[in-house]
Amino acid sequence: MRQIMKAVRFHEYGDPGVLRYEDVQRPVPGAGQVLIQVAATSFNGVDGNIRGGFMQGPIPVALPHTPGIDVSGTVAELGEGVTAVAVGDTVVGFLPMAGDGAAAEFVVAPAEILAPAPSTVPLADAAALPTVGLTAFQALFEHAGLTAGQRVLINGAGGAVGGYAVQLAKRAGAYVIAVAGPNSAAGAKANGADEVVDHTTGTARTTVDAVLNLAPVEPARLAALLDLIRSGGVLVNTTVWMPAPSDEQRGVRGIDLFVRSDAEQLARLVALVDAGELRIDVAQRVPLAELAAVHAQAAAGTLPGKTVIVA
Repeated sequence: MRQIMKAVRFHEYGDPGVLRYEDVQRPVPGAGQVLIQVAATSFNGVDGNIRGGFMQGPIPVALPHTPGIDVSGTVAELGEGVTAVAVGDTVVGFLPMAGDGAAAEFVVAPAEILAPAPSTVPLADAAALPTVGLTAFQALFEHAGLTAGQRVLINGAGGAVGGYAVQLAKRAGAYVIAVAGPNSAAGAKANGADEVVDHTTGTARTTVDAVLNLAPVEPARLAALLDLIRSGGVLVNTTVWMPAPSDEQRGVRGIDLFVRSDAEQLARLVALVDAGELRIDVAQRVPLAELAAVHAQAAAGTLPGKTVIVA
C-alpha cells in the first residue's frame, strides 16, 4: 500500500479558500484503531465552523487539519487488539471531531465508533447518515423521550437532520408537525409529516409534547416555541451557540443537544435503512478535490441539501 495519499486540509483558519487538496502521509492505525479506505465523507455545518475558527474552544483541532466527521468506507488495516471488524468490512462512523477527518483517501478511526455499512445503498451515500442521523435519533428518543401517540413539532424539518427526524418520529408512532421552507414542504410530506407549516408565511398554532429546533432562528422566535409545548414537555435545541429556553413555571425543559458518536445507535439506523424504513437523501455528490467549492456553497447559503464528498 502506498504511503502517500490525497487529502484536503487547512493550515490556518479562514474562509473556504484556506482548504488545500494536497499530498499527505497515509496514517497508521494504533492500538484499538482501524485504517479505513474512504468511500466518502459528507459536509456538515460544523465543518465550516471548525474551518472558520469558530469552534476552537469546544473542538480544539491541531493544524493542519483534515475535515470530514462522517465516514463510509472499507477497512484496510487493523491496529493492535482490534477484533470487532475485519479487513474488507464496509463500515460507517461518526469520527472524533477534534481528530483528522475523512476528507482524504484514508482515515484512522477508533474501532468502537464503527457500525456495518448499509447494504442497500451505495457505500459513498452511506456517509450521509452518521452525524445527522444520530442527531435526529438522540434528539427524539434520548432527550425528548418521544413515544407513540405524542405530538412533536420539528422546526427546520427541511434540513438533513430534519429529514431523518420526521421519518424516525413518524415511524415511532408520533403525530409530526414539520416546519420548513416552501421548497422543502413536499420532502417533509414525503418523509411522513402529518402537517407541514411554511415558516415564511405561517406560524404553527397547536399544542405539542415536544419541539425539536434544528434551525438557526432568532432568540425571540426560539423562545416563542415554548408557548406551543404542553406543561411538562420539552424543547430540544441543536443550535448550541444559542441556549435552549425553558419555562420552569410550567415544567417545560429546554435541552441543548451536542451529538455524540454511538455505534450501537448507528447500527440501529443502518438496520432501518436496510429494512426500507429510513431513507438516505443525497442532494449532490462532489469529488474530494472540489471540497472547497462545497464549503463556499454552504457559506453562501446555496448548498442544495445533504452533500456527499467522494474520495
